[in-house]
Amino acid sequence: MNAIEVLHLSRRFGSFVAVNDLSFDVRPGEIFGFLGANGAGKSTTIRMLCGLLRPTSGTAIVGGVDVGQEPERVKTRIGYMSQRFSLYEQLTVDQNITFFGGMYGLSGPRLAARRAFAIDMAGLSGRERLRATELAGGWRQRLALGCALLHEPPIVFLDEPTGGVDPLSRRDFWALIDGLSGAGVTVLVTTHYLDEAEHCHRIAIMAAGRLAALGSTRELKRIFDHRTIVEVRASKPVDAMRVLDELPAVEKTSVFGASVHAVLRASTADPVGALAAPLAAAGVRVVSIEPVQPSLEDVFLDVVGRAS
Repeated sequence: MNAIEVLHLSRRFGSFVAVNDLSFDVRPGEIFGFLGANGAGKSTTIRMLCGLLRPTSGTAIVGGVDVGQEPERVKTRIGYMSQRFSLYEQLTVDQNITFFGGMYGLSGPRLAARRAFAIDMAGLSGRERLRATELAGGWRQRLALGCALLHEPPIVFLDEPTGGVDPLSRRDFWALIDGLSGAGVTVLVTTHYLDEAEHCHRIAIMAAGRLAALGSTRELKRIFDHRTIVEVRASKPVDAMRVLDELPAVEKTSVFGASVHAVLRASTADPVGALAAPLAAAGVRVVSIEPVQPSLEDVFLDVVGRAS
């Protein structure tokens, strides 16, 4: 049985459709990534799957429970970590763990065992008496994850868990997620960091409340099988982009750091030659032009652009 099954799920707020006819499934132990721009419907979907928001139509089965029919029951089978730090900042690490353990019905030896697990997993040994507000961003997120896992849920929802966290802490946090998946826990995670999404077994890309693409990273990158992506490094990337956007051979462009990625139409026979001469004629000094493999960011921009 799938850990999560979603069929024709929709949510309206008056005349506004936040989630529109969404269908997908998540397998046990899978890290399932949810990508989309702000307002795409990711958080609304997660709130429905967690029993926090009733669907307008459609069904969602989470851990064998219909969230539309039994929203309270599903909460015992999941862990949830919201975008914002959701623990009590004036309580200590220990007090937060004790409080949330009590909320999940833990007591006695089991609470003690799960407390030890949370402290060890989060690397907070020796910091138990620090208030949550005194912890650095990475430690706070680890504590929040530890509290979400106290009752050993088989399914965990992480809504942008590494927002505002430094790169090293993000890497360590994803090591924890990989460990959860290896232990059989299903993880559904939203993120704006596309390098993080590479950790996911499968990725769903949402746009304007709809599912725009679904598959593994390798599967999603196949949308460029018949189109070439060329990376242009020039002294003036903005000027280069302006020239490239006017060329018939170029389908679209985007800025990647100090370079420009140009997606060429399938009929382009000489990708480098098609760009070099027009750029030189426009007075743009080119450092290099070379075909590159598509990144997940290329995929995201292409999928969302088409959906929009």
